[in-house]
Amino acid sequence: MKIQNIIEELSSVKVTGNTDRIVTGLTFDSRDIHENELFVAVKGTIADGHDFIDQAISRGASSILCETVTGEIRDDITYLVVPDTRIALGQIASLYYGHPSRELKLIGITGTNGKTTTATLLYNLNISLGYSAGLLSTIEIRINGRTFTATHTTPDPLKINYYLRKMVDAGCEYCFMEVSSHAVSQERIAGLTFRGGVFTNLTHDHLDYHSSFKEYLEAKKSFFDRLSVDAFALVNKDDRNGKVMIQNTAATVYTYSLTGSADFKGRIIEMGLDGTHIDINGKELWTRLPGKFNVSNILAVYGTAFLSGHAETDILRAISEMGPVRGRFEIIRGQNNILAVIDYAHTPDALLNVLQTISEVLPRGSKVLTVVGAGGNRDRTKRPKLAQIAVAYSNRVILTSDNPRNEDPEVIIAEMAAGLTESQMQNVMRITGREDAIKTACMLAGPGDVILVAGKGHEAYQEIKGRRYPFGDVDIVRKNLK
Repeated sequence: MKIQNIIEELSSVKVTGNTDRIVTGLTFDSRDIHENELFVAVKGTIADGHDFIDQAISRGASSILCETVTGEIRDDITYLVVPDTRIALGQIASLYYGHPSRELKLIGITGTNGKTTTATLLYNLNISLGYSAGLLSTIEIRINGRTFTATHTTPDPLKINYYLRKMVDAGCEYCFMEVSSHAVSQERIAGLTFRGGVFTNLTHDHLDYHSSFKEYLEAKKSFFDRLSVDAFALVNKDDRNGKVMIQNTAATVYTYSLTGSADFKGRIIEMGLDGTHIDINGKELWTRLPGKFNVSNILAVYGTAFLSGHAETDILRAISEMGPVRGRFEIIRGQNNILAVIDYAHTPDALLNVLQTISEVLPRGSKVLTVVGAGGNRDRTKRPKLAQIAVAYSNRVILTSDNPRNEDPEVIIAEMAAGLTESQMQNVMRITGREDAIKTACMLAGPGDVILVAGKGHEAYQEIKGRRYPFGDVDIVRKNLK
């Protein structure tokens, strides 16, 4: 890739140095630079890439993309100065990999809850219908059945375009991608061409990163602001923020709803822990996914598949055959008809949805035991709310560790308990070790009871003091429910 090609891709750039130079690769990590590569100096939340320009040059970088030139300007280096290197990185990454998003039907799914379920079900639906597809999700990256490990809900621009190129080369027609608010605000999706965008819902989350709920909302909204006139925007009409998402979009707008009129209207006929009997636009079907929140996700899947050109009968058949997504209302059956539900619910709204679903179908005389924690180094305002919701819908609650990260887990638990009254605390236990907490819940459960283990879902690790230790809620539950 020539410097001149990069210049043509950028809308505003000031160049110093040789423009005939060939760039053999690009990176924003000065520790991962190779000879004759382009180093992109990105201002991050912790470090500023501009502080590592000299280090990148000493390790072989021949070109620098930056917002300001720091230090001595060298004659043997090409400098590209742009207003925002994060945007430029996305644009150049797309160019470097041959604009793969333009060769795919790329659909972005955003919202507080439901992103992973919706994206994964869409991937599974298309694979079951015989289409080649890719998935970029919190749980994993998939390309026609081949699985890669995911490290972020939405990867950095280089990884996104790398995997999109692999999808194109593998013959994929579709890609379903979770779009987080962090990814939008950090310009990780810059340079991508989306054929559609889906909005699930919006509740208070990530206020450790975004300074306010308004800023969080605006980050989500800007994803829809970027959609082209050739794209569609499918929004959840049951969430009042759905209207906000589409205020300035150029895309064609469609809606889905469980409560009012919409392009894709759903109605719950009967609900149980094993699944839900629903009606979509006058057509009935049974889905193995329980809960009102999952019916909302299914409407998003149905609408997206329909707008992608799939036949209604094929969509309904595929939905009826699909099971839950790993770590999302995943049910494990034990002896004495004891059920355990493993769910990623780590926001107040998500926990409320799961517990309401359980309470609505709980057999008479059965009890609910909830094991829940809160992540460290994250939005602290969620902690007392999580405890309050757990107590309101459970017979017994065990407050425990989630991913404490660099915080003291007992302090986190204390902040959760601070939201409870002395009377409420009578049905609450505090067990710091997550494995011990799960084991205790399994010991306390009686015939027909339901154990909810919330917060980590699919995660196969627990992050403590900067290290990740192997840990899986599903494995611990299975071991103790034998």
